[in-house]
Amino acid sequence: MPAFRFSNGWLVVIAGTLLLQSAQVFGLEQVSVRRDGQEQHLEGNVVVESQDGGILLMSPDGVLWAIQPDEIVRRRTDSRPFQLFDRILLAQKVSQEIPTGFETYSTAHYLICYNTSKAYAQWCGALYERLYRAFFTYWSQRGFDLRDPEAPLVAIVFADRPSFVKYAKTDLGEGAEAVIGYYNMRTNRVLMYDLTGVDGITNHTGLATTASHINRILSKPQTERTVATIIHEATHQIAFNCGLQQRYADIPLWVSEGLAVYFETPDLESSKGWRKIGGVNRERLLQFRMYLRNRPSDSLRTLLSNSQRFRNTQTAPDAYAEAWALNYYLLRRRSAEYHAYLQTLSAKKPLMNETDEDRLTAIYTAFGENLEALDRDFVSYLRDTR
Repeated sequence: MPAFRFSNGWLVVIAGTLLLQSAQVFGLEQVSVRRDGQEQHLEGNVVVESQDGGILLMSPDGVLWAIQPDEIVRRRTDSRPFQLFDRILLAQKVSQEIPTGFETYSTAHYLICYNTSKAYAQWCGALYERLYRAFFTYWSQRGFDLRDPEAPLVAIVFADRPSFVKYAKTDLGEGAEAVIGYYNMRTNRVLMYDLTGVDGITNHTGLATTASHINRILSKPQTERTVATIIHEATHQIAFNCGLQQRYADIPLWVSEGLAVYFETPDLESSKGWRKIGGVNRERLLQFRMYLRNRPSDSLRTLLSNSQRFRNTQTAPDAYAEAWALNYYLLRRRSAEYHAYLQTLSAKKPLMNETDEDRLTAIYTAFGENLEALDRDFVSYLRDTR
C-alpha cells in the first residue's frame, strides 16, 4: 500500500505555492494558530520557513505541522532547546490521541501501542526489529551512513479491523476501507490491526495469544501478501527516520514505493531476519510481465517523472510492479549509479517540489544516457529474470 503523505489537500497547496527556504533554529518555537475557528497552541522546531511566513513545524512528539501564514495568531522563540519526547513522554502523548484501553510495549527501537493481545504486540515488535536490523545492514554494506532515529518509532496496533477502520478514516477518509495498514508521514506512525483474527487467515475464533500460534497462522502461504503489506509500511517508516529519505521531501514514488516493495516480503521462519532481501518478488514480476504485453512506449518516462500512475486505482498495480522491477534492475545492474542517486535524494529538503522535467534531468545526470537506452536494457533484464 502507498505511504500516507497528506492528511488533506491543504498541504498539497502549500507545497505547491510557497517558495520555501530552510529555517535556522535558535530555540523552541511557540506558535498559536487558528484553524476551523479554534485557537491551538503548538511548540517545536521550525524545519522549513517560507518567505511569506508559512512554516513547517515539528512538535516534540515527531508530528509535522504545515502552518499557513494567515493561520498564525502569535509566534515567539524561547531559549529552551528543542528536544523530541523520550519514550515515556511519547507514550503518554500517543495515548492521549488514540481510543482508551491501549497499552504500550517497548523494544530497542519501537514503541508499540496496542489493545490486542500482548503476544501479538511482542510478535510485531520482534518482526519490526528484524526488519530494522536487516534494513540497516543492507544499506551500511553499500556505503550508506544511516543514523538511528532520535526517538522510538511508533506503531499502533488495533485488536480488529472495524476499530482500525474507524480510526483510520480520520486520516484516510473512505480509503481506510481498502487498507490493512499504513504509514502516516505527518505523525510518523504506522497503524495496523491484529491479523490473526481475520476471516480467511484463520479458522478459529478469537485472537492468537502465543508467539508460536501467531507464527503458525501468519506463516501460511495465503498470508504472505498481508504480512508483506505491514512490512512495506514499516519500511517507509524506517527510511524516513534513518536519513535515507526526508519526510515531506519530493522523493519520487517510484523510488520510495519501489524500495518498500523490494524489502516487503519477510521470512517468518527465521529469528534473525530476512532470508534474502531483494529476492525476486514473484507477484510483482508476474504483474510486470503481464503489463509488458501492452506496455506504452512512454511507460518509463511517466513512471520517473511524476506520481500520477500510483495515485490512480486503475494504473497503480502496474506502477507498483514496474517500480519494483526498476529498483530490482538498478540495484543489481547499475548499483553504483543508483546508490549515488539515492544519496542525492537523501539531501532533499522538505516541501521543495520539482517539476517533471527536473526529475527526468536528475535521471539523465545519474545514469548518463537517454531513457530509450535505459528502458531497453531494463526491460531486457527483467525478461530474463527468473
